[in-house]
Amino acid sequence: MTTTNATLAALRSGELQGITRLDLACDLQEFPPEIFALADSLEILNLSGNALSTLPDDLPRLSKLRVLFCSDNRFSELPEVLSSCAQLEMVGFKANRIGEVSAAAISPGLRWLILTDNQISALPDSIGHCARLQKLMLAGNQLEVLPEAMGGCVGLELLRISANRFQALPEWLLQLPRLTWLAFGGNPVAATPPAPSAPVARLDWRDIELAEKLGEGASGVIHKAHWQPLPQQAGQPVAVKLFKGAVTSDGFPAEEMAACLAAGNHPHLIGVIGELRGHPEGSSGLVMPWVDPEFRNLAGPPNLATCTRDIYEDGQRFGLAVVLDLAQGLAAAGEHLHSRGILHGDFYAHNVLYHPEGGCFLGDFGAASCYPPQPSDGPNPFEALEVRAFGCLLGELLERCVLEHCESEPDGRLALLKALQLRCMATVAADRPRFAELVAELAEMQG
Repeated sequence: MTTTNATLAALRSGELQGITRLDLACDLQEFPPEIFALADSLEILNLSGNALSTLPDDLPRLSKLRVLFCSDNRFSELPEVLSSCAQLEMVGFKANRIGEVSAAAISPGLRWLILTDNQISALPDSIGHCARLQKLMLAGNQLEVLPEAMGGCVGLELLRISANRFQALPEWLLQLPRLTWLAFGGNPVAATPPAPSAPVARLDWRDIELAEKLGEGASGVIHKAHWQPLPQQAGQPVAVKLFKGAVTSDGFPAEEMAACLAAGNHPHLIGVIGELRGHPEGSSGLVMPWVDPEFRNLAGPPNLATCTRDIYEDGQRFGLAVVLDLAQGLAAAGEHLHSRGILHGDFYAHNVLYHPEGGCFLGDFGAASCYPPQPSDGPNPFEALEVRAFGCLLGELLERCVLEHCESEPDGRLALLKALQLRCMATVAADRPRFAELVAELAEMQG
């Protein structure tokens, strides 16, 4: 038996015996001891949205606990008892009042740690013992440096350090063998976004009529809309993204907006028609071209089990021609962004819209960061991160690639694609190809 929603009354009555997940949000000020009755089965405990400031010393009695969420509470420090929970691998304490993270609070077995939107100014060296750590969320804190011991986090793939106080990024960070998705906007180290290649139109809210909501992310809400700037002109369907004001898991929404405008238009990016002005509540927003509804998301975002890997539909398959088309389009988008000093930071299939008959767009600049100019005659460590992300995505496509026709000889392009994908995944960042090389090689494969 599992549940994703439960009341304190149901817990106290014993009705929830045997569940593997418990969600409790009812203004709790103390940890309910009745939770221990679920020790034989409970794997995921979500206590977000309460008024908790401590956890019990005997929390390890929940011997099967793998995931603990305590976001939006009143913790001032990361509880040290967490490191005594033998199976705990995912910990989330977003939007608390945490100013201190002691060495004793860090468990070496962590895979995913969320400390977004707190008041943390330093991390302990013990985090360097987390060789299994894949995902670390630290946006919206007061960090100026990362401990050099984090060089031991050899499994780290996704790191969010946006909206902190970093004056520089440590050299060892960009050389971590598996680091792939990095966001560092909203820090002094981030470069000023380049000026848009064309003037940005300012669009009046009064000319926009919102329709149904298309989706919602950490930074904002996207609506279908109708734009009619002049009464005598025919209106047109558009998409409108209205940004939220608070810091998100990726950083400041204003950074996303600036990066999106700086990226400009490209055949494989979801472009921008203009910046929205005059919203009655002062919200900022972007007006974007309407994308044909036949374009669909390439995949869904990671879940608790996959951590850093996207979720594809069961049985989802792609022909070799589609894989080549996607690879070439996304590599071209990557080349364009890095020519402008923009690290997308979330180069994932779930941020790609594609058409089964060809065509794709990379979107969502929520984790984008701008970096200073890099030497033209040497490797670009920021681009090398993104190339690895491209390699992860291409690997997922190749795992699901099927040949369209039965042939006596295998298509040689498949072997070339696999070899190219492996080069993108090179452990040493400097050994990975540049996006320009990828675009050229993929064009040659397409003939």
